[in-house]
Amino acid sequence: MAWLLAGCAAPAIQPAQGEGRFSFALWGDMPYKRNGDDPGLKATIDSLNAADIAFSIHDGDIKDGGSRCDDAVYTDALALFNRLKAPAFYTPGDNEWTDCHRLSNGGYNNLERLDHLRRVMFGQPTSLGERTMPVIQQAAPYVENLRFEKGGVVFATFNIPGSNNNRVADAQECSFKSARGPAECEADNAEYEARDQANIRWLHEAFAVARQQGARGVVTVFQADPGFDLPETTEVDESRSPIYTGYRRFMDALVAETQAFRGQVLLVHGDMHFYKVDMPIYLGRRQLTHLTRIETFGSPSLHWVKVTIDPSLPTLFDIEPVIVY
Repeated sequence: MAWLLAGCAAPAIQPAQGEGRFSFALWGDMPYKRNGDDPGLKATIDSLNAADIAFSIHDGDIKDGGSRCDDAVYTDALALFNRLKAPAFYTPGDNEWTDCHRLSNGGYNNLERLDHLRRVMFGQPTSLGERTMPVIQQAAPYVENLRFEKGGVVFATFNIPGSNNNRVADAQECSFKSARGPAECEADNAEYEARDQANIRWLHEAFAVARQQGARGVVTVFQADPGFDLPETTEVDESRSPIYTGYRRFMDALVAETQAFRGQVLLVHGDMHFYKVDMPIYLGRRQLTHLTRIETFGSPSLHWVKVTIDPSLPTLFDIEPVIVY
């Protein structure tokens, strides 16, 4: 089974007196022009702007995986996020950098596209949106990794995209429908190794801040489906599939930090476009019950998820899908 670690969760932190409820929105994997998302996207933006939310977080994929990674993709996304009335946060997905080497995406150098994305989308230590919030950015070059706190909860975003986190398994994968050569794939793997370690450091820092401040919860957000073991198939650990090798060290670190944390942990990702809420981590036969996973909607289902921080709830998070149309 996945992430078999010793130990058990400590009792949940009791809510501080006088701290109220607030809500935020989760969405991602949109817009996809090939799916004709534009009319529905307007409805989604209108829905978010009409909602009583403190902020929203988009968990990646600002374009579909078969379209070009031209500069307009990023400026259009920036304009989209700035149409939101509440502060808006964003973490990168695979379609806007990891996969830009594909011929269908324009045959770009995907590391150059990552540098460009960082300059356009993460040039200031604030959120996007009509109203902004200050954020803490990880040190360069990983300025897309953000952290902020609200209502006794620490929020942290991570650049962990699909396509196995930019890890290239072999020469066949390197060249498949791609403009890459061996040198570019070697550079991709070096980038993956460095960013994976940076993500793990950022994770440890977020939990250290949460412990220091007596936070009731930690929310982690990234794009990729990192792979989870299915307990129904006892002889197979699906999380150890070759397509998920780029996520294992981070996920092992997240499980270890969760076990040592007294509060609730929310793991948010997109990638597969199907809404899910569950507790997918198993320690032997026992679930890690203070870690909840939300997988957000994605194109062509242009809906979002409303999460309310409610200190009166033992689970802290009240989760509600918002069906736009």
